[in-house]
Amino acid sequence: MNRRTVHNHGEPPRRSLTHDDGVEPENNGPYADVADPLTGAVRLSAEMCTTCIFRPGNPMHLQEGRVTAMVAEARAREGHITCHSTLGTDSPAICRGYADGPDQGRSLALRLARALGTLHEVTPP
Repeated sequence: MNRRTVHNHGEPPRRSLTHDDGVEPENNGPYADVADPLTGAVRLSAEMCTTCIFRPGNPMHLQEGRVTAMVAEARAREGHITCHSTLGTDSPAICRGYADGPDQGRSLALRLARALGTLHEVTPP
């Protein structure tokens, strides 16, 4: 079995993309829990929210290169980008803009949910 092991030798966990712009959870690391704790279903925004960072024109007024950095981080960790409209709610969901993009196949949560049939689309607030 070929598993990657991360050794941080007592160092505190690295926080990535620690910007105070409300696009990512502050205290939960780079990813909010997008899986429903009762059913195990992975929540995915049914559509891009009105201020999705993947819409043209930078509706969230992010610094240049910020979205590119977020995508690179998600790719490197086989992660995803959480829809900022769902952060701080009881039902955080994977960003539809990210899920529809070319990097969706890198997301472990999306791959597993699709394979298991547990992907659940939710309407962003």
